[in-house]
Amino acid sequence: MAEVRKLIGEALADLVEAAKSGGPKTRIGLMARGSELGAEELANGGRLAQQMTGTVRVVMIGPRVAGYDDLEWIETGDCDADVATAMEAALKEKKIDGAVALHYPFPMGVTTIGRVLTPARGKDMIVASSTGTSAIHRAEAMLRNALYGIAVAKAIGKKKPTVGVLNVEGAQLVFRALSRLKENGYEIAFGASVRKDGGAVLRGNDILAGAVDVCVNDTLTGNVLMKMFSSYATGGSFEALGWGYGPSCGEGWSKVISIISRASGAPVIANAVAFTAEAVRGDLPACVAGEIAAAKKAGLDDVISDLAPKAVATEEKITPPPAEPTDDEIHGIDVLSIEDAVQALWKVKIYAESAMGCTGPVVKLAARNVEAAKKVLKESGYI
Repeated sequence: MAEVRKLIGEALADLVEAAKSGGPKTRIGLMARGSELGAEELANGGRLAQQMTGTVRVVMIGPRVAGYDDLEWIETGDCDADVATAMEAALKEKKIDGAVALHYPFPMGVTTIGRVLTPARGKDMIVASSTGTSAIHRAEAMLRNALYGIAVAKAIGKKKPTVGVLNVEGAQLVFRALSRLKENGYEIAFGASVRKDGGAVLRGNDILAGAVDVCVNDTLTGNVLMKMFSSYATGGSFEALGWGYGPSCGEGWSKVISIISRASGAPVIANAVAFTAEAVRGDLPACVAGEIAAAKKAGLDDVISDLAPKAVATEEKITPPPAEPTDDEIHGIDVLSIEDAVQALWKVKIYAESAMGCTGPVVKLAARNVEAAKKVLKESGYI
């Protein structure tokens, strides 16, 4: 009978709290073990999250930390495996709506979408992606990262997020793939570089300025960006800024599990909890499904097929035409394709050379051949 009274009392208390805060609380699990900064840092982050917003209920999962009885606990043994098992059970049994973990074995095809505070203008920016991998092949993964980044942005209330592709290996391929989807009806708003020449392929200046809402990149680059943006002012051992490595996304993936690192401090932990709650309330899995469906309607499967690495055909050696002065350049060719692009021009007797400019690879050639060369390169899919 005493246990029944306790349960009724807790239920009534929850109803009173929900009425005060304007609705039911989103329950977010938070791993309470594994931080390099100690278990108290995690508990402090959980407490801070509840103080920041009245719409979140933090459920700590792990060995109880003394002095934090104001937080709800699912107590476990002092073992990573026990904490992970308890978190999975809480998600499965709907005891929590989402979770923040220090590590999670995401399957292939699932990645996390981070969120940083950019220093130039104090603007948040989504980093797509930061851990896990959305596909085996780099270009496809970055293309999917763009869709998932847009989904996360929409889930947290950014109705028409602007998108840019960080100027890393594969950027031009991915930008052209996204442009092709847009031409076929997929709704995407490209942002623009803050630099004079503009464009949606981003430089370092642009991510410092938060030039776009969603920065698309490969996962390893995104992971580095997350660490730099979160701890550049602390020397690296304490992540003090941002929202962590973000919630999980993938085609057919239904869980909202966010990642923080073992160096994440209480401010980042609290933000990560709030970010996860936003993603839950915005029905992130449905947002992901919606973006995938819209992109497939615009030919996503064909675009991905065209991005897949092709078997190298054995061809006769192409002899370059006679050399001549190269006083002009063609930009926008991916670094992985630059030599093939040069050879495509040689085939039609246009002399060209590959070079690396300030913003990426370029084809150098005579100015009088630029228009003819652009036509060849466009027909061949290089620009």
